[in-house]
Amino acid sequence: MKYGIALFPSKRIQDFANSYRKRYDSHYALIPPHLTLKEPFEADDQQIKEIVKELRKIAAETDVIPLKVTKFSSFYPTSNVIYLKVEPNETLERLHERLHSGILADKSEYVFVPHITIGRDLPNAEYADVYGQLRMQKVHFEETVDRFHLLYQLENGSWTVYETFLVGGKEQE
Repeated sequence: MKYGIALFPSKRIQDFANSYRKRYDSHYALIPPHLTLKEPFEADDQQIKEIVKELRKIAAETDVIPLKVTKFSSFYPTSNVIYLKVEPNETLERLHERLHSGILADKSEYVFVPHITIGRDLPNAEYADVYGQLRMQKVHFEETVDRFHLLYQLENGSWTVYETFLVGGKEQE
């Protein structure tokens, strides 16, 4: 089965992101606005039990996660992806490192750029027009997040939560 690890920002940020995603993101119906902490990976039932144990340990040792969303940005020319930039911080970086070491080690394709995708798969002309307009807008959100999620992919391509992990020394629900 395919799994991934993400955190979901507050409803306020999700609503803001979705106001654009419904028009520009081909994955709008598959997953809510999120910040990917670990790209999709394959695991069987036995492996996922070990991974869940490790994620509980990581969560217990992770502080609450500050999120500061500052602007629209893009991965152009690599891809026509438009996103909300999340400023890197030590807690987020350390969590990302932990989610890519030990039994979770992998060869990540990408450098970690904390972001919330709002547009993808746009033709070049539409991308240039949309990004040209969005990057002029002021964006500023600050909050802390106290959980991250192990997700799994359903047959229809959508993602759903497998388990939630509370950080900041909180007890698991």
